[in-house]
Amino acid sequence: MKARLAASAALAIGLALGASGCSMLTYQATTEKYDPSDGVSADVGDLDLRNILVVSEDGVDGTLVMTIVNTGEDDATLGVQFGEGGSDVTEIEVEAGQTLVLGSEDEEKVVLEGIDAEVGGLLPMYFQAGDAEGIDKQVPVLDARLPEYADLAP
Repeated sequence: MKARLAASAALAIGLALGASGCSMLTYQATTEKYDPSDGVSADVGDLDLRNILVVSEDGVDGTLVMTIVNTGEDDATLGVQFGEGGSDVTEIEVEAGQTLVLGSEDEEKVVLEGIDAEVGGLLPMYFQAGDAEGIDKQVPVLDARLPEYADLAP
């Protein structure tokens, strides 16, 4: 009787360890950062740039869409350049501790003129904030066929 009880207990412990031990050995994808939407993300100094994309009808001009979060204690200026050879710098002011959503109804559109990019392709862009090292990103160029982008094309 004691042997049967001990065997049952050992089997129960073995099943419990076997069923729960896979999380010790398996890669956890939820620990990785990823871009859950159509755009790309970047961090430049105290500015967190999220869901960066450009909406364009013809690939000539495009509207810059993104969320900028200033995690610093000082106001910051984000400089944006686009294209292979660069362009004039478009500057965007973000107050300390604030979030700015470009492409929302509350904000004025930031139109990038002469992007010369294929709709459905990628536009090379450079982002710079203060003295922090700038970053190059390949930003998707989308058209306004989707309802959420219908009002964003220039």
